[in-house]
Amino acid sequence: MGPKGRQVVIEQPYGSPKITKDGVTVARSIEFKDKLKNLGASLVKQVASTTNDTAGDGTTCATVLTRSILLEGCKSVAAGMNAMDLRRGISLAVERVIELLKERSRRISTSEEIAQVGTISANGEREIGDLIARAMEKVGKEGVITVADGKTLYNELEVVEGMKFDRGYISPYFITNPKTQKCELENPLVLVHEKKIAGLSSILPVLEIALKYQRPLLIIAEDVESEALATLVVNKLRAGLKVCAVKAPGFGENRKNNMIDIATLTGSQLISEDLGYSLEKVDVSHLGSAKKVTISKDDSIILDGAGDKKALEERCEQIREAVANATSDYDKEKLQERLAKLSGGVAVLKIGGASEVEVGEKKDRVTDALNATKAAVEEGIVPGGGVALLYASRDLDTLTAENFDQKVGIQIIRDALRTPALTIANNAGVEGAVIVGKLLEQSNLDWGYDAAKGEYVDMVKAGIIDPLKVIRTALVDAASVASLMTTTEAVVVDLPEDAKPNPMAGMGGMGGMGGMDY
Repeated sequence: MGPKGRQVVIEQPYGSPKITKDGVTVARSIEFKDKLKNLGASLVKQVASTTNDTAGDGTTCATVLTRSILLEGCKSVAAGMNAMDLRRGISLAVERVIELLKERSRRISTSEEIAQVGTISANGEREIGDLIARAMEKVGKEGVITVADGKTLYNELEVVEGMKFDRGYISPYFITNPKTQKCELENPLVLVHEKKIAGLSSILPVLEIALKYQRPLLIIAEDVESEALATLVVNKLRAGLKVCAVKAPGFGENRKNNMIDIATLTGSQLISEDLGYSLEKVDVSHLGSAKKVTISKDDSIILDGAGDKKALEERCEQIREAVANATSDYDKEKLQERLAKLSGGVAVLKIGGASEVEVGEKKDRVTDALNATKAAVEEGIVPGGGVALLYASRDLDTLTAENFDQKVGIQIIRDALRTPALTIANNAGVEGAVIVGKLLEQSNLDWGYDAAKGEYVDMVKAGIIDPLKVIRTALVDAASVASLMTTTEAVVVDLPEDAKPNPMAGMGGMGGMGGMDY
């Protein structure tokens, strides 16, 4: 934890060992033979995993907070305190701290601020912070940014503008650029058809429209079967019509949604019998357009679709609502991908290194930094280095409780809030208690200890900042699980299985049969 936190080497069942300081990765790798210990460890793992799923970072902070709350909670219960009152006091304190953090947070908007958040989460590596800031600048707040293995020693940013989907041309005869092996269509008409296109007669009306207007034609459908496909290829080779057929991306209901997205982006009408449209009666008003379409063997990119901007925004809003209501991670991921394709584009951070182990360690840091940056843009930032929680702890002294046991619960949270700053200072090789004591004596809420340089600084001005969402999630998850564990009275686990005796053991071979009577 902190800029001088140590790495952990984790043995892998195959391949090279993993080197990381990512809290959730370390937590997930820990197993105990003792079932009771393993049960407790799995609950702490749950804290780290939940924080990681919600905020994408702050897992080490959540683990440190959980340990502190649980340790003091168990001591208090052992001393005769009422466990339920303790839990109520913990909840009161957490609610108050969240209110304070929200009041003291500030929004970020500039690339420099975004780069600062990324740099801190990437363990102080400025190059990673700048890379993330550039990616967010290119694709916007709702754009998809992914992390992948690079093929060089250096980190690279690849940005795909427009809508990209993983379906290429159905036939290589559609290629227009032999050098790149791609089909490139400038200002094409776009037909989006829900079902398969089978016969010659169904495809003729749209071909006549393309020839009449002397424009290239892109056809996106569930599939284009042999007779219709042969017609398209012949028109491409003999009549000189630039045409390309592509299968629609996705499967089932997801494919239909993708088709509606493409139709909205290009300003075309989805040709579907359910909507009362047939391929034989298509006219030019049913066709959309785009500035440029590039199709390779594996994927297609639609640039600058001619769809109505208002309709596009309405479609994006529908998807945002669906994301908010999605219950499974898979559905949420697919919806976010669709939203990114419609609203901003996709950026890929290609992480380079001299070895597989180095790339893996850097990818962990980049993923944490990326998640932290998204969280910061979403909810704002607070001063980093653990000082936001540290200064919030002072306000808990005035929080009123119904009884003494609840007051003890509040004190448990007050003490826990000081552990992140304490741990960061201890990891830097200095006396954490002295650092925390000095910080609590002064009134500037942005003042903190820069563990990397070993000096007291204004944390915000120095660029040492944490996303509010990360700190908030870490505290809420830690308090929730730790207080539940404090109120636990008994543990039920499976009985250990006894080793079954070998039925052949002890027979001593076939000797000793000489005493048999006949």
